[in-house]
Amino acid sequence: MAPPQPFFSFFPSPCAPSSLWQVRSGAMIEVVAKLGRGPVFLAGEMLECVITFTNPLSAASTSASSEMLAWASAQIHCQFHASENRVALPPSDGSKHDVQAENETVFVPNRGERGQCILSTPPKILFCDLRLDPGESKSYSYCETLPIDGPPSFRGQSVKYVYKLTIGCQRVNSPIKLLRVPFRVLVLHGLKDYQCPQDEAVAPSNPFLEEEEGLKKDSRLADLATDLLMAATSRRSLHLYNISSGRGKVGTFCIFKTVYKIGEDVIGTFNFSGDIPCLQFSVSLQTEESIQEDFQRRRGQPVSFSTHARHQEACLHTAQSSFSLPIPLSSTPGFTTNIVSLKWRLHFEFVTSGESAGTCLVRGSQPEAVTWTGVEQIEVDTFSWDLPIKVLPTNPILASYVSQFSSTNSITI
Repeated sequence: MAPPQPFFSFFPSPCAPSSLWQVRSGAMIEVVAKLGRGPVFLAGEMLECVITFTNPLSAASTSASSEMLAWASAQIHCQFHASENRVALPPSDGSKHDVQAENETVFVPNRGERGQCILSTPPKILFCDLRLDPGESKSYSYCETLPIDGPPSFRGQSVKYVYKLTIGCQRVNSPIKLLRVPFRVLVLHGLKDYQCPQDEAVAPSNPFLEEEEGLKKDSRLADLATDLLMAATSRRSLHLYNISSGRGKVGTFCIFKTVYKIGEDVIGTFNFSGDIPCLQFSVSLQTEESIQEDFQRRRGQPVSFSTHARHQEACLHTAQSSFSLPIPLSSTPGFTTNIVSLKWRLHFEFVTSGESAGTCLVRGSQPEAVTWTGVEQIEVDTFSWDLPIKVLPTNPILASYVSQFSSTNSITI
């Protein structure tokens, strides 16, 4: 069930000066929101955004060109959207008639958005009654810790989880204008149980150092995430798998680890030393998106697969081969919620000869010739195999370099 929508409403005072009520035609204010560290964060980290309000008129203009804003507020929310053909959701309270949401003087961050708001932080007021002279700018810093128990950002075939920071601002006697700043959230399991060391927990608190302490905690959280990811993905051990068909052994497959971070390469090797010759193989890096049984539109509905990388090779008379598949930095690590589950796998497909290796070639027609040519037709068998792997997040700063989101967003009001 979606949480109740917080709101902030401005009601001008009848005692306000007359200049506050004037809205001149052609007047405008530029609003720019910038995420200083980039648009990717770990759940539990602190998001910091600098919001700048500028009167773009020349400073040479008269004082009558000053601009007024009644208020500005900011809030983080996560929108959930599901495919009606694949997901059956229970009725939401959000479908009820909401008078406040229809009022254009009420700050509703997800107004006009598709889907349901499943997570939101408390709104924070940036200012009230801001006056900007020509050429003047004023900046405000918005800081908020991202909920650690929320879902990751995800755009799948059945469901979507989208995070946005929404900044609402309003002129007097005018509708609210919304500036939405999309960003990406990565979730690392294990951070939720993180607690400050005992010696830090009992240290005396200083209210004047609250912001500095928040930055220190955020830094400790990032360091802990790096340590957890390093420990989980650096372990290497030899994993050998026999590749066999119904007719016999084809070869072996070797891989040194099955836990990766997004941005890493999945590397594996083949040894085709079996009795059955392999003509061709392919390896696909795939995600498996499945809807939990309670939310399936149809019982037993098929799972959705997405292919992120693929390697295909002809390998007749090849003793050994290998592949390297990159895990895109823009992809979503595996996760599970009460509605959807995302898992990663390697999908193998093999094409083997139905005949022995010696009959796959025929000798040239000339007696003295030593050239061998391939047969025109050959009987083949095909089979497939799936190997589950685990994909974890990476450093959010690294993921920011390939993010589809911009660190800077703006609007003119």
